[in-house]
Amino acid sequence: MNTAAPALTPTTRALAWCLHLLVIGLLALAAARAVTGDRPHAGWIVAASAACGLVYAIGPVLPGVRRSRRAAGLWLAAVGACWLVLLALSPDAVWAAFPLYFLQLHLLPRRAGLTAVTATAAAAIAGFAAHQHSFSPAMAIGPALGAAVAVAVVWGYQALYRESEHRRRLIEELTATRADLATAQHTAGVLAERDRLAREIHDTLAQGLSSIQLLLRAAERALPQAPENAAHYVGQARQAAVDNLAEARRFVAALTPPTLEGTTLAGALERLCTTTSARHRLPTRFHLTGDPAPLATAHEVALLRIAQSALTNTVRHAEATTTEVTLSYLGDRVALDVVDDGHGFDPDQVPAPDPEAGGFGLAAMRARVHALGGTLTIASAPGHGTALAARLPLTPPTETEPEARP
Repeated sequence: MNTAAPALTPTTRALAWCLHLLVIGLLALAAARAVTGDRPHAGWIVAASAACGLVYAIGPVLPGVRRSRRAAGLWLAAVGACWLVLLALSPDAVWAAFPLYFLQLHLLPRRAGLTAVTATAAAAIAGFAAHQHSFSPAMAIGPALGAAVAVAVVWGYQALYRESEHRRRLIEELTATRADLATAQHTAGVLAERDRLAREIHDTLAQGLSSIQLLLRAAERALPQAPENAAHYVGQARQAAVDNLAEARRFVAALTPPTLEGTTLAGALERLCTTTSARHRLPTRFHLTGDPAPLATAHEVALLRIAQSALTNTVRHAEATTTEVTLSYLGDRVALDVVDDGHGFDPDQVPAPDPEAGGFGLAAMRARVHALGGTLTIASAPGHGTALAARLPLTPPTETEPEARP
């Protein structure tokens, strides 16, 4: 069974070196006590200690010991065999059982490691009792207590390591989720800004250019017979171009439309109706009902843009003779109605928006109204004029606050 060994950290590397030094130190102590204590078989004890130390030293440099449970088991068996030989020769080898516990618990599976620790503790107790030629419960306390401490420390460390790995994976998942969320928010922001620019371009630049086109066409028709009228149309087209340029600069900077600066929404709508009447010879009347209430910038911009778009559609397509624009304050709502007596259309047969043919007006109106939690209704039929009604709550939804200040 192959297992990938975890990467060593400075702490685990220091603990490993401490374990190596403990094993070598205990083996050296057993050899030194055999020589200085003039014990029997001192030469054999020194040789067994050296052999055990040599076999132990080979393990850390063998890559297979860290990668394979089987290789680790064979190496531990060789170390254990040398230790048993040393234990048979010297009672001081009992102390080397303590670091062996840690090795067995760390390198072997949990059940096999516990079995190996139990066998090692039993061998240590039996070997020490054999050297003492007697047995008492006190002889079992040291090896058994050492085994219990080793099991508690190693299993506790493994539990902490598993918890640390679990937290590390959670942190990685959280980091990845945050990255995905940031990407999604960025994409949503880009799309929202694109929608805003699309609406503003349609409601300002596109409609302004359309108005200029109509004025220049009227000037072209009037030029041969009435040059003064042509000049009048050209002047109006020039003023429309100036207004359009100001609108473009303002919406690029996400500022309040120039037509709303220094005036109320009602004043801006009345001026719009006056301009439409003058430029396109379409009588457009403005009406205000109810008690005016303060509106959020988003409401004012949306209602003004809807009125501009509706009047542009009337001028371009309705062939109307009169148009009525009504702004109504209805308590907790504000309403805008644009009604003309043109030839009308079938709302169910409106073609889909096309980059070349246009058709973005109604979609842009609905987007503005829905973003503020309102409703947009259109009543029309061929030959019966058109009535457009936009209703907005005075308090916009929380999520639409960015619409108020793009």
